Amino acid sequence: MRRSDLPRGEVVDRVLVAFEGDGAGEGELAFGQLGLWQAIEESGESKTVAYVAEVEPGTTVGDVADMLGFMVGRHQALRTHLLLRAGRPPRQRVSSSGEVALVVVAAGADDPAEVAEAVSAHWEAVPFAYDTEWPVRMAAVLAGGVVTHVVTVILHTSIDAFGLSALAADIGARDPRTGAPAGPVTALTPLDQAAREATAAGRRQNEMSLRHLERVLRTVAASRFGEPPHGGEPRYEMLRYRSPAIRLAIQAVAVREKVDDSAVLLACFAVGLARFTGVNPVLAMMLVSNRFRPGVADSVSALIKVSPFLVDVAETTVGEVVSHAAAKAINTFKNAYYDAYEQVELIERVERERGEAVDLSCYYNDRRQRDRMHLGVAPPTEDDVRAALARGEVSWKQQVSIPRYTLYLSVDDPPGAVELVLSVDTRYFSRAEMERIARNIEEAAVQAALDPGAPTRITRPVTAGVLR
Repeated sequence: MRRSDLPRGEVVDRVLVAFEGDGAGEGELAFGQLGLWQAIEESGESKTVAYVAEVEPGTTVGDVADMLGFMVGRHQALRTHLLLRAGRPPRQRVSSSGEVALVVVAAGADDPAEVAEAVSAHWEAVPFAYDTEWPVRMAAVLAGGVVTHVVTVILHTSIDAFGLSALAADIGARDPRTGAPAGPVTALTPLDQAAREATAAGRRQNEMSLRHLERVLRTVAASRFGEPPHGGEPRYEMLRYRSPAIRLAIQAVAVREKVDDSAVLLACFAVGLARFTGVNPVLAMMLVSNRFRPGVADSVSALIKVSPFLVDVAETTVGEVVSHAAAKAINTFKNAYYDAYEQVELIERVERERGEAVDLSCYYNDRRQRDRMHLGVAPPTEDDVRAALARGEVSWKQQVSIPRYTLYLSVDDPPGAVELVLSVDTRYFSRAEMERIARNIEEAAVQAALDPGAPTRITRPVTAGVLR
């Protein structure tokens, strides 16, 4: 890839930044990396985590170069090459030193924020050279010769959203005068994680997670959404629904029930989706952070995995689904440690034995970073929640690498709201139907807060198919 081929701005310099850090070696990919590599293989795209930041006034190119050298040298995942192998997943090689490029881009007469976003989108779309390119791409964007923005695009096998937060915290904790780190890196590296997963205990956990998936595969209906009513070729579209009401409603429930609001939102997703599809129980492949165990909470690496979440929402109340979802989610979290390639073999075996394919194309990804417990916080009032309903905002801004599944819901936490980022296969859902699903989730959240005894309106028995 030639990084000079950018859609906006002019590359005026390419600074080679030397780095050096503790630890080097070669080994297998860890479970989190394996799942992400599998997604790269299936899509033919380099999955990435991207971040565009407006910098503090007075920041220089030298400051940005210093930050780049610090973070790559300090964290092994950011100085890793993937060693490609025919017919098998790659191995990884960590280097103790080297040079990584910082690209300097002049915005010229263009808005530097727009140039930064364009550079980010371009780098997200251009595949990495996995075996020769470092997994970090960084640019300093200039306006009038002054740095205004920094663009960072990191290969997903090296970091996930929670790893990015850990990286930002580590950079922010540096001594402002000397630049020294706050302390040594104590979190497990990807090589450490892979070694632990290869132990007898790691293999037992892998087998337990696969048994959990097998139980789900053998009990659920094969179809989630029925036949595609809109026909045509697979196409994918993204809706963003920013809802202050959802944020206030799930906070109210979390304070009242003394629970994590992620379980509340998960329950509302299940109820909202079932009210649209009519399919029960609700099965979603849930993305799990896998940062619960010692040594991984602040790891700059990719730990995220997918695990099945299954909940019955029929002939009950919204409040009861919240209670059930919390328990079901714990089971999902416990069973998110496995080899992705062994998972594929299991799915193929069960489908052969069933004589039909099991639809696993519904995904749920709560990637919010803010506090979810709301301890010591006064709950919002009913008037607050109801007034917030009028402030919901729909937009159709697409992203570079849109998830290619029948339905994929990501959840973000912009200030003052919860944002539902809903991607769908348009053979199954129109724009109006996408918006209806989002508003169904909002409706369920408000009911969970203000009327938890409200019925889910899902009856039994229900066969797979979309009710419109």
